[in-house]
Amino acid sequence: MTPPLARRPRWRSLALLALCLAPLLWPLEHLAERYYRSELAGQNRQTLDLYVANLLGTLHRYEVLPQILGDLPALRTALDAPQVSTNLANANLLLKDVAAQAGVEVMYLMDTTGKTLAASNWDKQDSFVGRNFSFRPYFSEAMAGRLGRFFGLGTTSAKRGYFFAAAVRDGDTIIGVLVVKVDLDHTESLWGNTPEQLLVTDHNGVVILTSRPQWRFRATRPLTTEERQAIIAIQPYPTRDPQPLSLSSSAWLRQSTAIAETGWNVEILAPRSLINRPVRTVMAVGGAALLVLMLLLGLIMQRRRHYLERIAFEAKARRELEMRVAERTSDLEGLNRRLKQEVLEREHAQQELVRAQDDLVQAGKLSALGTMSASISHELNQPLAAIRSYAENAEILLDHERTNDARGNLKLISELTGRMASIIAHLRAFARRDRHAPESVALQPALDDALALLAKRRRSMEVELIRDLPEATLWVQAGETRLRQVLGNLLANALDALTEKGPPRKLWLSAETTAQGVNLYIRDNGPGFCLEALGRASEPFYTTKTRTQGLGLGLAICDTLMRAFGGELLFANHKEGGALLTLKLRAGSPGVSLQPSEDRSV
Repeated sequence: MTPPLARRPRWRSLALLALCLAPLLWPLEHLAERYYRSELAGQNRQTLDLYVANLLGTLHRYEVLPQILGDLPALRTALDAPQVSTNLANANLLLKDVAAQAGVEVMYLMDTTGKTLAASNWDKQDSFVGRNFSFRPYFSEAMAGRLGRFFGLGTTSAKRGYFFAAAVRDGDTIIGVLVVKVDLDHTESLWGNTPEQLLVTDHNGVVILTSRPQWRFRATRPLTTEERQAIIAIQPYPTRDPQPLSLSSSAWLRQSTAIAETGWNVEILAPRSLINRPVRTVMAVGGAALLVLMLLLGLIMQRRRHYLERIAFEAKARRELEMRVAERTSDLEGLNRRLKQEVLEREHAQQELVRAQDDLVQAGKLSALGTMSASISHELNQPLAAIRSYAENAEILLDHERTNDARGNLKLISELTGRMASIIAHLRAFARRDRHAPESVALQPALDDALALLAKRRRSMEVELIRDLPEATLWVQAGETRLRQVLGNLLANALDALTEKGPPRKLWLSAETTAQGVNLYIRDNGPGFCLEALGRASEPFYTTKTRTQGLGLGLAICDTLMRAFGGELLFANHKEGGALLTLKLRAGSPGVSLQPSEDRSV
């Protein structure tokens, strides 16, 4: 028998092999960290872009108010004769009413010296009336004939806000300044309670918006002497000496984007623990796999030793069987090696399969969530605009005691909310690939319904509608709600294109029956498609509009829905100018109800 001391070199070799394989865990850690860092960066970039778009949308909604409202007679009268108390009272009431309707925090009117003559909060304890704000930069900008912008803490209300200021003119003479203050506190609440942190800094590098209150109004970089003097002069913060905010680069992963028109920088900070935790998990799995491998090798070595000891013990008595035992031992060794290789390959394949399945499930969830949120935000804009219009009309009708007409508007609002619920249900079904089968739908009523949603906008743009549709009802294979969605999107895009053109603006609608089905043509006399747009119009997120005007999903969704109907959506430019959209639909059976089952099932 082999002496017991002979076992030590075997286990020593096994330990040496483990030490040689251990460095393989380092590249595994590097690859895992790079992968999870890339995934986190991609998610945070999408979140950052959405927040910036929401912030810009809030500011753009109010920046034109002081320029438009400066022409109101009541405000000019107050500036012309501020000594008449009636003029100031009328201006106060007007500003209070306009501020309530527009949803701004406060509006106030100043004379050319910076003294506040009238304000929407004239009846509040922190009223601006009588106070002088000439030291604010937005006042000097407005007096210079430009649109004044400024973010700061109110010296009277002690509340943060973004100020827009514009000059009130009498001919070429500036007689006063109208200021609108917008509350941005709600933009912080939109962030929610997440590990990632939001940080918005102004041109001084001072934090003005953040999801952590303790970081607010702290400086992210050293301030120069000129910056400190400017802070003391215009008083934008609750302190004249912002304390430094030190953030360790090793504790946070930072991504940022700049907003040029405000001079702000928006950052999203993700704690490194979001990467370290999954990396540690991967390392633990790798270490466990290495340990299992070492145990398997040890067991195989021990089993081989037992075989050799048995052969040595029986060699004296059965020498005639030595060759047969040696051959069997050799076969067993080869089998063990193949078995070990097959076990390792199968374990590796199983791990790759589980990892691929997890990646596919996660990617599917993220894709469905992105499609659902982007589609709902895009498709509900038009019904929401119609509801807002009907609600404003109902308020005016109630003021004139036209209750029947107001009741009609409320009924239309109820129908629109039902339609919005239907759209949401079908967008959800589309996201999980659970589509309704196409049914026979009347084309003209669906087209009339889409035109009704855009009627107010079309009239305000003075767009002439030219219809060339057959009197007989055209029946097509589609779904009622989804067909309205396609027509509404295409007509809205046509109106968007016409905004880039001066009068006259025209929109042609025509249809014809062909051997393959029904063709509907939508044409406008706008600028038409550029060469790039003709090739990429149906791609998701491709748009020629600005970030705040659209996501680039409308035409992509329309193309997807048309293909779901078994139809086709074609883009071209008309020979006489403007864009030409062709909807090729399959013919449907006539006489079917105008309200198909897909709406009743919602």
